Amino acid sequence: MKTKSSFLLALPVLFALIGMTPAHAVDADAAKDLFKKEKCNKCHATDKDKTGPSLKTIAAKHKGKADAEAAMIKVITTGPKVKLDDGSEEEHKIIKTKDAGEQKNLVQWMLSH
Repeated sequence: MKTKSSFLLALPVLFALIGMTPAHAVDADAAKDLFKKEKCNKCHATDKDKTGPSLKTIAAKHKGKADAEAAMIKVITTGPKVKLDDGSEEEHKIIKTKDAGEQKNLVQWMLSH
């Protein structure tokens, strides 16, 4: 049994040594590119509120919520009404990509702020 537990403890070191990353690692560059391509930066910035909340504000709002990723994917793919700073409402822009992996990566990157 000691051998098995020692092996399990050594796995993270082994992955680091051979350069493997976990399957769930966020591709920040791809997410930033999609964020710009879809013009999300028109309403959102990383650290300051614009027409919409900053990514830091969004991440703080969803911190610790089990459904955060699903909730955010729903917003960017279905375009629900959102309340703006001035109290008015408009439909959230729907991103064009239908690739679930790209959507998930974008949302995970946004939540990492």
